[in-house]
Amino acid sequence: MKPAIDLTGKRVLVVGLARTGIATALFCATRGAHVTASEERPESEVAEAVEKLRAAGCALELGGHTRRTFVEQDLIVPSPGVPPELPQLEAARAEGIPIWSEIELAWRFLRGRMVAITGSNGKTTTTSLVAHILESAGVPVIVAGNIGTPLISRVAESSDSTVTVAEVSSFQLECIHDLRPDVGVLLNLTPDHLDRHASFEAYSRAKARMFENQTEEDAAVLNADEANASQYAPSRPRVYWFSRAKHVSSGTFLRGDEVIFRRDGTETVLLRRGEIGLRGDHNVENILAAACAALLAGATPSAVATGVSTFAGVEHRLEFVSEVAGVSYFNDSKATNVDATLKALDAFPAGLLVILGGKDKGSDYGILRKALRERARMVFLIGAAAEKIESQLRGAVPVVHAGTLERAVELASESAHPGETVLLAPACASFDQFKNYEHRGRVFKQLVRRLADTTTAAAANHAAPKT
Repeated sequence: MKPAIDLTGKRVLVVGLARTGIATALFCATRGAHVTASEERPESEVAEAVEKLRAAGCALELGGHTRRTFVEQDLIVPSPGVPPELPQLEAARAEGIPIWSEIELAWRFLRGRMVAITGSNGKTTTTSLVAHILESAGVPVIVAGNIGTPLISRVAESSDSTVTVAEVSSFQLECIHDLRPDVGVLLNLTPDHLDRHASFEAYSRAKARMFENQTEEDAAVLNADEANASQYAPSRPRVYWFSRAKHVSSGTFLRGDEVIFRRDGTETVLLRRGEIGLRGDHNVENILAAACAALLAGATPSAVATGVSTFAGVEHRLEFVSEVAGVSYFNDSKATNVDATLKALDAFPAGLLVILGGKDKGSDYGILRKALRERARMVFLIGAAAEKIESQLRGAVPVVHAGTLERAVELASESAHPGETVLLAPACASFDQFKNYEHRGRVFKQLVRRLADTTTAAAANHAAPKT
């Protein structure tokens, strides 16, 4: 049984008025809570949110946070972007006030089963693929979480027969209390968000919290190819592994060209590697993880084969945009850390012109040197991290400071030869120049399509007969 909570009459503080904060405040208000929303930005910057929340009867604290507001609550729900060491949160914590993430609150109201997926890279692709496989099996599915729609916004759609597939981040897992997914998936752990977490170890511990409340009835899925995966393997749930490199006793793995699922000593051939349409070895890992999770959540082996073969991929993840004058353009704006960019580079043999840069997250870009030297002919830098990236890549590959994404696409198109590929794989967050990585990816695609239109028009003019 889930621990119940009745929000009627409760004083609930929601901290931060981005997408998740707004959804949480409205959810609590409709369930009878006395909601206050605290936001450090002034009203002029969050006017649309303010209008919605005032209409729902929420009180508002704008332009900063006060200690008094925080210590007078029954429950506090900070948005994922709010650091847990915020002084006002620390004061509330000292008073014994519960501080829950939005996914903790949502889970307590959610019906049906839940598959939670986390990791440094591949979360969105794997989440989308698990949902697609379950849909192929005829299972009613809800997709939510860090993938774009707050989990709390989808609670009303859940039922005893639904499976909710949720992408969850380290920020969301920092403030869980009793959250217990039926199936938890930890894809991988590489340095990320070190501008938020005190260390890689702290970041890894936050990710692994997903397993801490699971019982023997639940399942945990981990990557057997990760060097330190065993230290995060929980003791209580049933543990399954996925691996490209070795055979596992329980879980999914490659044997030659076959994808195998093994459980209780029985093996099932799910599909052949040639049926996988996604580019890159990292996506083979994502498919192994997704297949395992979907089977544990109720999918059939035939649904796995159908789901994988019909899965078209996810926007902003190694997404083919267009071919212009013989040059291919790929959008991997979701590559917001160094490891994701390494995986993107590894998906191409050579002949790359790579766009890097954005807001630094405390990353070591020197890790990219070898892969860039082997696969890239040029790098174009954008955003706030450009100087740091150049200093760490110097001598590995020719580097051009473009400044903006528009200029980078322009310079790359002028430099690229037919048969080469222009790849946006920034290795950085997007918040210096864009609202989010989706915004950055959409702008990139618009720029490429504009380039394609211009190139087509120029070719047509050149071919038109002279009069």
